[in-house]
Amino acid sequence: MQVTRDFSHYVRAAGAGLQHIDLAVEGVHCAGCMAKIERGLSAIPDVTLARVNLTDRRVALEWKEGALDPISLIDRLEELGYKAYPYETESAEATEVAESRFLLRCLGVAAFATMNVMMLSIPVWSGNVSDMLPEQRDFFHWLSALIALPAAAYAGQPFFRSAWRALSNKTTNMDVPISIGVCLALGMSVVETIHHAEHAYFDAAIMLLTFLLVGRFLDQNMRRRTRAVAGNLAALKAETAAKFVGPDEISQVPVAAIHPGDIVLLRPGERCAVDGTVIEGRSDIDQSLITGETLYVTAEQGTPVYAGSMNISGTLRVRVSAASEATLLAEITRLLDNALQARSRYVRLADRASRLYAPVVHATALVTILGWVIAGATWHDAIVTGVAVLIITCPCALGLAIPTVQTVASGAMFKAGVLLNSGDAIERLAEADHVIFDKTGTLTLPDLDVTNAADIPANIFQLAGRLALSSHHPVAAAVAQAADARSPIVGAVEEAGQGVCAVVDGVEFRLGRPSFCGAEALIGSVTLDPDASIVAFSKGSEKFILSVRQGLRPDAQAVIAALKDRHIGIEILSGDREPAVIAAAHALGIAEWRAGVTPADKIARIEELKRRGTKVLMVGDGMNDAPSLAAAHVSMSPISAAHLSQATADLVFLGRPLAPVVTAIDSARKALHLMRQNVWLAIGYNVLAVPVAISGVVTPLIAAAAMSGSSILVMLNSLRARGASREIA
Repeated sequence: MQVTRDFSHYVRAAGAGLQHIDLAVEGVHCAGCMAKIERGLSAIPDVTLARVNLTDRRVALEWKEGALDPISLIDRLEELGYKAYPYETESAEATEVAESRFLLRCLGVAAFATMNVMMLSIPVWSGNVSDMLPEQRDFFHWLSALIALPAAAYAGQPFFRSAWRALSNKTTNMDVPISIGVCLALGMSVVETIHHAEHAYFDAAIMLLTFLLVGRFLDQNMRRRTRAVAGNLAALKAETAAKFVGPDEISQVPVAAIHPGDIVLLRPGERCAVDGTVIEGRSDIDQSLITGETLYVTAEQGTPVYAGSMNISGTLRVRVSAASEATLLAEITRLLDNALQARSRYVRLADRASRLYAPVVHATALVTILGWVIAGATWHDAIVTGVAVLIITCPCALGLAIPTVQTVASGAMFKAGVLLNSGDAIERLAEADHVIFDKTGTLTLPDLDVTNAADIPANIFQLAGRLALSSHHPVAAAVAQAADARSPIVGAVEEAGQGVCAVVDGVEFRLGRPSFCGAEALIGSVTLDPDASIVAFSKGSEKFILSVRQGLRPDAQAVIAALKDRHIGIEILSGDREPAVIAAAHALGIAEWRAGVTPADKIARIEELKRRGTKVLMVGDGMNDAPSLAAAHVSMSPISAAHLSQATADLVFLGRPLAPVVTAIDSARKALHLMRQNVWLAIGYNVLAVPVAISGVVTPLIAAAAMSGSSILVMLNSLRARGASREIA
């Protein structure tokens, strides 16, 4: 009977005529596996993206719409030696738990066998230099064989299976030389025991498996802890909501059936399933994921709420602004996923080194054996030396050197409220020595208020609010909120760095810079708060000035002081008017600032600093900041930023505090230091170990301990990336 496989319901649109699928892949353990899978899939015509996420053993694939059947991608992975199937969070977690238990059982068997074989080996070692009878030595060797052979057959399955899959598909991976080394050591030991030799290597083979299983188990659990962060986010998502289908009638519907403009009921003890604004009711809500505040927030009419927030006490009616995959929680989840899949230049370096490993180490072992035979050694001694070379040169330390640091650092950053959006963001952020801040919505809170709303005619203010709905700028958002605008003006167009305009019944409306609206002359005739930002509105020949004020982020002063302590240059580049920028700069103690700058001016300043050799970190949130965010050496945006800025920025930070900027810099510097340290540890280990192994001084037992010890040392060193940030006063 023929079984039809249809995976079309796992495929989703990726935009621009592309399709996307996530596949779970079994047997991915190292950077070499990642490189082989990505090369093999990228070679397929019409595949535009093949990226392996080692953390959850998932491959993200994109291809031209209609060009491929996803089954062909799974078949290609099978040809490469990897079993694959559509990725589902629940089944992937169940598979991971089962594999973790299997690894733990293998480790338990190997460790128990190692202890017993070592107890039998110690008398043999001491007896070889004393008066042990050959019969006694053979007896101990046979006892060791009875313990080691079945234990190795069971405990070595993770490596033997992986190696067999690779060889069956006429390829190699890191597990091939490991399996060859273990099997050679065991086989030689049996032959040596049969011929009553003094030495056998059962202890070396089973100890090698024990050390390797310790490393693999620790690596898997490190990745599981990091992936648990994403799992916790997924757990915050509510699948249904109580939607109003009549004035007082509700119906429990899936989130997919809810659209912007709908009204939902949020009852005590429920998680919010949508983003929206409270229109009726009062309650305490927990939205610490978004704001970073651990205290409950009072929600009442006009309070924004986000998907994943927990309603604590009262009942709320919420008008939906975004649902399903358009919510802020979904955006955070996507950013975290980008962080886990990110590939840095150090990872790519490790990939290339790992790719060369298998042929180089096999050639080195073969040359070593032949060299010793030519030099007059017996085949027995030459093969023992070759086995030691195979074991000691395993590049597990190099394969773990960068991914472990990146995994730990990205997890630590997330806990501090920072999400990575770029593969090499950590390395570039660590190099930053100058920070440029935008003011509005970055140094200041995104919450704004129109201070002179009472002086503007109500009908004009309402029109300004409707036009403001078409802009992503925080000042425009404040105008829209203050005017309680609900319906945007159709056909409005935003000009980056200037404002937004529309034509209604032949009359042009404009909202933005006074120069954009032709309202410069009004500035001197209107009494304004000197610390406020101003925005102009024009309706044909009628001109108005709106005064918008916002407060600094609560920890802005402490953050600026912390950056100065780290010898980082600071300046403000803002499109706002000079009095408002001066007030913010003086309050924060920033000597270098510029007001009234355009996006082109910001880029010019960044390019000027680049020519001096300065590594610029740009922190901004508006749509007009997107070009300068892209031009900077590295960039950050708050989660409240326009989607274009979030997409352009290398990192995104959550909540109202500005402290994540300093935390990210500290974490990145520590992580880069550890990456370099790990690479040198791995390289130094091989530089020292390989010549020693070739010289014949190292036995397979010592080789196993040295190789596994180097991997464990690298992983333990990587864990130091968890606590990188210094306290901000």
